[in-house]
Amino acid sequence: MNTRDTSPDNAPEFTITRTSDAPRELVWRAWTDPHELAGWFGPFGVTTDSVTVDLRVGGRYSYTMVNDTTGEEYPTGGEYLQITPVERHVFTWGEPDAPVDSSPVVTLTFSTSGDRDQHTEMVFHLRGIGGRPGDNYVYDGWDEALTNLGRHLESR
Repeated sequence: MNTRDTSPDNAPEFTITRTSDAPRELVWRAWTDPHELAGWFGPFGVTTDSVTVDLRVGGRYSYTMVNDTTGEEYPTGGEYLQITPVERHVFTWGEPDAPVDSSPVVTLTFSTSGDRDQHTEMVFHLRGIGGRPGDNYVYDGWDEALTNLGRHLESR
């Protein structure tokens, strides 16, 4: 396991926790398989395409979100900082080629929820950008994306 923490301790941050009726392996795959990511990644009213994943520490990922109404494109990406399959996933998030040291960092942790292996608790933590419910920006965008993830997992 390799780790690289690039965010200052006093950076703005927020956390969203979700529980799904899916095993950790399925939730993990939804975050790491480009075909799965294209099926849910992004807020409401956005389609995600051109997903690439180089799933290794130091590897990069990228995708383009397209506004379904206006067609405006939002290229996004980052670098993988830590990968512990089905447990922890840490990556930068922002412009596709942004420097690691100045990019926000997403940390995902996955654990079995309750008595059954079929329930997964996922904690999404973003450090480097503040957010709160109702901000119509980063927090709400990620909250909507995680709702889309839940719908995607239910369809499996």
